[in-house]
Amino acid sequence: MPTKKQNDMRTKDHLLVLILIVGMVFFLHACGSRQEEKEADVKDPAGTKIVETGELAAINSRAFVMTRYGRYWSRMKIIGILEHGAVVQAGDSIIQFDPAEVKKYISDRESQLETQQAVLEKYYVDRQNRVQELESRYKNEQTAYDLKKIELESSQFENPRTIRIKELEFEQATISLNKIKRLIEVSKALEVTTMRIEQIRLQQLKNEIEHAYKILPSLTIRTPISGVFQIAENRRTRELMKIGDEVYQGNNMANVPDLTWMKVITTVNETDYFKLRLGQKVIIRLDAMPQYTFEGEVSYLGKLCRLKDQNSRTKVFDVEVNVLESDTRLKPGMTVSCEFIQD
Repeated sequence: MPTKKQNDMRTKDHLLVLILIVGMVFFLHACGSRQEEKEADVKDPAGTKIVETGELAAINSRAFVMTRYGRYWSRMKIIGILEHGAVVQAGDSIIQFDPAEVKKYISDRESQLETQQAVLEKYYVDRQNRVQELESRYKNEQTAYDLKKIELESSQFENPRTIRIKELEFEQATISLNKIKRLIEVSKALEVTTMRIEQIRLQQLKNEIEHAYKILPSLTIRTPISGVFQIAENRRTRELMKIGDEVYQGNNMANVPDLTWMKVITTVNETDYFKLRLGQKVIIRLDAMPQYTFEGEVSYLGKLCRLKDQNSRTKVFDVEVNVLESDTRLKPGMTVSCEFIQD
């Protein structure tokens, strides 16, 4: 049988275990209370705080899209391009297209222009010769008409048969004279039309050459704003565009965001949408540096509700927040949290 001393030791052990269990229960309860307080502070059941995650973007950003240079150039080859991420100033050259095709086009059109000018000059000479020939024929027919008219008038005292012959000869001379008159009129109208066509062809060639010369400087793409040069992705290769790539009309080639002023692109749950307003103050924190805060304000509230993503049934509205202070630490694409301050 256990002695009294052994029973006392067992009692002390039981008390010690009981004290340890009670202490652990109190410790876990205290930790749970602190965690619940922390979660309650984030969830903010009172509705005085709304926190959403967003992404930084430049307020002023310029996209460079392959423009329409003309019906003959639906694509261009890149022969020069800046490095991805290069800092650029307004007016800097960022992309250079190959001008070989345009220069060849100019050379061909200038050769056609010389040929057209020679054709037009030859037409002027031929026209003068035709005019002189028609004028000479008209004079001959007019002389024959006048002669037959005189003969008809002087044959009044001749016998009827002679008079009839003279009348027929005069009618024939009249017909010939009228015929040459109509020929001259038709020839003039035709020459005016032909001359107009040849002049239009000549002017068209001049316009095409002038337009092509204007294209040459625009093959050097320059940025109108300062910022960071970002090369776009080639749709076919899924890689960043590089020298030798061909760019088609309408393709995005690059972007230059101005990093002076930034904004946050985010969303807000449909249940919180009507708690926001334009100009509302926002506290912005970078995920990379949560110890620093930046002041912002709501600059845009979307009008259409949409699904947050394809795999979610949550409905959200698009929201934009302007950062009210310029800071070199703010870069496009960085993740931030926005705390919307309620009145």
